[in-house]
Amino acid sequence: METLAEKQTNMFKALKERFGYKSIMQTPKLDKIVISAKVGSMNDKNKVALVVDRLAKITGQQPKANPAKKSIATFKLREGTIIGYSVTLRGQRMRNFLDKLIHVALPRTRDFRGLEVTAIDEMGNYTIGIKEHTIFPETSDEDLRDVFGLGVTLVTTAKTKEEAEAFLREIGLPLKKKTAE
Repeated sequence: METLAEKQTNMFKALKERFGYKSIMQTPKLDKIVISAKVGSMNDKNKVALVVDRLAKITGQQPKANPAKKSIATFKLREGTIIGYSVTLRGQRMRNFLDKLIHVALPRTRDFRGLEVTAIDEMGNYTIGIKEHTIFPETSDEDLRDVFGLGVTLVTTAKTKEEAEAFLREIGLPLKKKTAE
C-alpha cells in the first residue's frame, strides 16, 4: 500500500512537466469532500430521520442541518427552516470515502459510463450528482420507496480547470475521455 507521501511524490512527477511545477507543494491536493442531501418537506419526520440515518451510515459521521438563509414565499419557505443536511469529510475519512465512491458506489450506478468533465467549476472543484443513495453498500435495499439523491463535492486546491482535471484523473476518478470537437 502506497503512503500519502509516496502518492504526492508520484502525483508531482506525473504533473510536473505539464504544468511547470517547481516544488511538490504546488501540486493540487484534495482539501475536503462535502456530501449533501435535501429533505424537501419537513412535515414527513420519518423521511428526515431516514436521510440523517443514511447519511451517517454512508459517511461514518453525523450530518449537520442546513437551515434556509432567507424566506421565499413562492416556495412556502421560511428563514431558519431546515432544508437539507450535509457532512464535510477531511483526512482519513475523506480518503476512505473517496476510495469507496470510486471503487464500489460509482460502478453500481445504473448505466454508468464515466463522469462528465464539464462538472469541474472555475475554482477546480468537482461536483457529482448521485440520483439514488442506494448505490452505497451501507444502505439497505429493502426500503426502495424512500430513495433520495446526494450531491458530492470534491474540493481541491487546483487553480484552473485543466489542473483539476489532470489531478482528478491521476487520483483515479473515472472521468469520460474528451471527444474531438
